[in-house]
Amino acid sequence: MTGLRLGVPSKGRLMEKTFDWFGARGVTLRRTGAAREYAGSVEGVSDVELVLLSAGEIPRELSAGRIHLGVTGSDLIREKLADWDDKIRVVAPLGFGRADLVLAVPQAWVDVNVIEDLDAVAAQFRAHHGFRLRIATKYHRLVREFLRENGVADYQLVDSQGATEGTIKNGAAEAIADITSSGDTLRANHLKTLEDGLIHASQATLFSVPGSSLDEKTRAVLAEFCKKIGI
Repeated sequence: MTGLRLGVPSKGRLMEKTFDWFGARGVTLRRTGAAREYAGSVEGVSDVELVLLSAGEIPRELSAGRIHLGVTGSDLIREKLADWDDKIRVVAPLGFGRADLVLAVPQAWVDVNVIEDLDAVAAQFRAHHGFRLRIATKYHRLVREFLRENGVADYQLVDSQGATEGTIKNGAAEAIADITSSGDTLRANHLKTLEDGLIHASQATLFSVPGSSLDEKTRAVLAEFCKKIGI
């Protein structure tokens, strides 16, 4: 393993947009080999190796030091890494892959429009039903931190790895916290975002490990790479 290792998403629009972003700055990223092979190349700068990973793997690989730079959603870094800003550095927001992690409730809850309303309903729900109001989400760390900061305590998080918007209709939860771009899916499922329910505004971001964790040669390559892409 030599040089600087750059991890980028291995498929889909996020990969395409990442390739376009670097290409516009004089660095060409290419996927090589067969369709199912996660191999790639970097042209336009020396001693940089392209590592293709799922967006969800990139936080772990950065934290472990197996890659030195990585492109992934800012939501994934914050969700998967405790005290992430002690371990990872933000190099640059990339301006695409935008999506909001929001707290949403049924539209039928006409008196629940802000977090304070949800807090009151959660307390009433527990008193009436004997268990805490359930919030379905994939983002346990971010949601828990957000609710703690806003003083909401009478709730439980329900893990959702599928269609989170459907958990209320299916009776698995009373509210949800999920990623949305346009809000169309929430509305189609008769849900509304709380007015102050924005948990995190995510976008694709270029992250790096701290320079102090790199050897002298890799630090030099990183500096040259950042100069090349204008950062």
